[in-house]
Amino acid sequence: MADLKPVYLLAGTDRPKIDTALVRLRNRFPADSVVAVSAVDESAESAVALCNAGSLFGDARLILVTEVERWKAPDLKALQAYLAAPAPETTLGLVAGETKKDSPLAKACAKVGDVLVYEVPKRNLASWVSERFRQLGARAEPEACALLVQLVGDDPQALASEIDKLATWAAGEPIGEREVERLAVAFAETPSFALTDAWGRRDSAAVLESSETILEREPKPRRDTSARLAATLGSHVTRVRACQRLAGEGVRPRDAAGRLKMHPFYAEKLFAQADRFSAEELGDALVRLAALDLALKGESRLASDLELQRALVDVARER
Repeated sequence: MADLKPVYLLAGTDRPKIDTALVRLRNRFPADSVVAVSAVDESAESAVALCNAGSLFGDARLILVTEVERWKAPDLKALQAYLAAPAPETTLGLVAGETKKDSPLAKACAKVGDVLVYEVPKRNLASWVSERFRQLGARAEPEACALLVQLVGDDPQALASEIDKLATWAAGEPIGEREVERLAVAFAETPSFALTDAWGRRDSAAVLESSETILEREPKPRRDTSARLAATLGSHVTRVRACQRLAGEGVRPRDAAGRLKMHPFYAEKLFAQADRFSAEELGDALVRLAALDLALKGESRLASDLELQRALVDVARER
């Protein structure tokens, strides 16, 4: 195959993209002409020996080696020596984890082949999720993408699996938060946004329901989860109070987002919630949550989840 290069290095944290590239590469060869090994078991010298073995009939061959980030300096020397005179009709495919384009391994491969590094953005993972949906022809709302990250976590392969499932289920229809909440499998720590949103709507029933859902889903003891939820709601109320003060000064949500170092969408949500509470109510809510914190730390003989839910009703109900 004259259009194929002697070596391809596929690296990075975006494993779904790497897997796609590997499928395309493997499809260029008959199935019985592909040899796949791992650097856990094979040294570069062994991989080079496989490349040099050739085919009985001179057919094109693909030698795939995964986890080559494990190779040490002697392996790199063996690879460099091979790439100086690679075997004809043989393509060497190397798969690595996080690898920089200026690493010795990447430089050695780039001289005679291709280096393809696929990285998942570390800060705005929701944008990566949105792009994956788009590539599948699915329409996912920004809030749905952010929620999926919260539920699944930052594992690209787990996210890709849930994205594929949701895209298939949607069949071209828009994907929103409701669809993600109902269909996605929660691998990460269960997010508390449902609780803070229900509080922001002053919906006591929904507050209790969401808190019970979180307590049931999380593997940690209820005592620990109750303390986390109390702290999360306390931080949220504090931010709502700050937004309420800024709104009183005539500051717009988007401008407040910069001051408070938060996403504009989140700032819009906090400003909307601030409209539903008086300044006195927000102050009282913080006092009640402080009392809850003391109760959870041993001041009460009641069960921690019961103390939590009593406090949630107090801070969410209409006066």
